[in-house]
Amino acid sequence: MKYDEFIKHVQNEAGLSSRDEAINATRATLETIRERIVGDEAKDLASQLPKELGEYLHGREGENGAYFKCDEFIKKVSEREGVSTEVATKHARAIFSVLESAVSAGEFEDVRLNFSDDYSEILPAVKNEVNA
Repeated sequence: MKYDEFIKHVQNEAGLSSRDEAINATRATLETIRERIVGDEAKDLASQLPKELGEYLHGREGENGAYFKCDEFIKKVSEREGVSTEVATKHARAIFSVLESAVSAGEFEDVRLNFSDDYSEILPAVKNEVNA
């Protein structure tokens, strides 16, 4: 997925009125993801995204992720984005949804494994595949 397409999907999914708002929400969420997940996993995720988005995920290679619950994740996104926690929750949910469609299923599952169960509020539901 190209950068402009990613931002457009975020804008639509989050119901944002401008491209700049979508860029700001994306930056805030990806920077918080970088802080939360294992540094090498952030690098792997970045490798499947446009360079402009990947830049938000680099800088912690070789480091462990910081453990914090979903409410702290939302608080950090809220502060970085300059919006309320309710708005940040909606934006983070939209960005995770777009991320899921922008990277391989295996890569998104690797990212998902870095988050505890309390993140179900913002992570897309796990797709149960039925064997036919």
